Amino acid sequence: MLFLTRCPTTIGLKQFSCVLAASGVSNGRFYCHQVPSRLTPLELLQDKIARNEIQPDAHQKSIAEALQTVFNNIQNYSPPKAATGLGKWFSFKSANNKVEAPKGLYIYGSVGGGKTMLMDMFYDCCLVDRKRRVHFNSFMTDVHSKIHEIKSKQVRDVSSTKPQPFDPIKPVAELITEDSWLICFDEFQVTDIADAMILKRLFTYLFDNGVIVVATSNRAPDDLYKNGLQRSNFVPFIGVLKNHCNLITLDSGVDYRTATLKGEGMHYFVKSQMDADDAMNKLFKVLCSQENDFIRPKTFTHFGRNISFAKTCGQVLDSTFEELCDRPLGASDYIQIAQFFHTVLLRDIPQLNLKLKSQSRRFITLIDTLYDSRVRLVVSSDVPYKQLFSNEKPDDMHTSDEHRMLMDDLKITKDSQDASSNIFTGEEELFAFERTVSRLAEMQSAEYWSLWEKHR
Repeated sequence: MLFLTRCPTTIGLKQFSCVLAASGVSNGRFYCHQVPSRLTPLELLQDKIARNEIQPDAHQKSIAEALQTVFNNIQNYSPPKAATGLGKWFSFKSANNKVEAPKGLYIYGSVGGGKTMLMDMFYDCCLVDRKRRVHFNSFMTDVHSKIHEIKSKQVRDVSSTKPQPFDPIKPVAELITEDSWLICFDEFQVTDIADAMILKRLFTYLFDNGVIVVATSNRAPDDLYKNGLQRSNFVPFIGVLKNHCNLITLDSGVDYRTATLKGEGMHYFVKSQMDADDAMNKLFKVLCSQENDFIRPKTFTHFGRNISFAKTCGQVLDSTFEELCDRPLGASDYIQIAQFFHTVLLRDIPQLNLKLKSQSRRFITLIDTLYDSRVRLVVSSDVPYKQLFSNEKPDDMHTSDEHRMLMDDLKITKDSQDASSNIFTGEEELFAFERTVSRLAEMQSAEYWSLWEKHR
């Protein structure tokens, strides 16, 4: 049997592995073929080159060698589990009650160079029973959900007037560690102040408990949460990350996702060039014929809120930019959508700019989530995908009601340093949109679509 989603590693005579490929040879994100058991990351890369599945790339080889080092260092490593309940770690700890763990790896560089491909190869090669591969946005959504759950169960003495401090981060970290001591993060990025304020404590606990982190990112560690609100409170996390992860950059200057694509494909319709609505309607009809359901509205209940969509059929969502990006939806909402629907039709995307910064931010998060879950995407837009984002800026970045309310809540004046934070300037959106364009290019390819077809 061949698995066409990310496969759990198995032990036996044969191991089937599904590995991301960012190559000019086929442009498909994942390849699935039979791989000998216990192949190492460097051997797997060499095997793929020999099979002509990917092209030789000296930059990728250096990353594979660094991942090989991590792979070698964890062969005889496993931190202890709690003896009974949370927080009761007992052996393999040093005098300061910290687990001595090998260093992980933080891989950063420009989009489309193969960072995720190489990390996924490493992940598939690791015969580890407690491992997890997760998009960073999804991980932090899960963290906040756990924090909420633990806080809701905390019993306080209502008769006491004294402060009753309680830090939910430590038990959350222990829950994560019990599940996984090897965590591979894709797209490590920090754009949310709520994430930024807890990362140092969370990752300090994780590292103290012996967790090993391998991560990919478009940003160097020192550039994480760049110009973010209250960044001085975040900066100590960077030191924690550097202490527990070696750093390496992959910057070949090649975006393999778009290197051989011709532009808009059969799943991206430009409204000025054709009758995009008619093309979308025909494709939706074909997709519906493959579903065991009928066309109807659907409502999700998520964190106590109802999120309704006017037009669905089975696991196909026919939606609009207004439905998915004009409404106040977040990463956790998009994760739920990606878990339910295998195909999303997204109509009427306008040309985005910093005047539509909130919508642009949601669109970036939406594409990241759908891409990470391998959800198929059909698009109609006012402009080609390479022109989706304009650098046009409003005359005053602080004129929106949302920004004025935030500045009032945080007591930020227009002439203060925090007024130039990227939450107001849109710098993070400008940086992230390069990744979004690269991913949109791949998501319209026949190879990307065929993955789900073969899986079904």
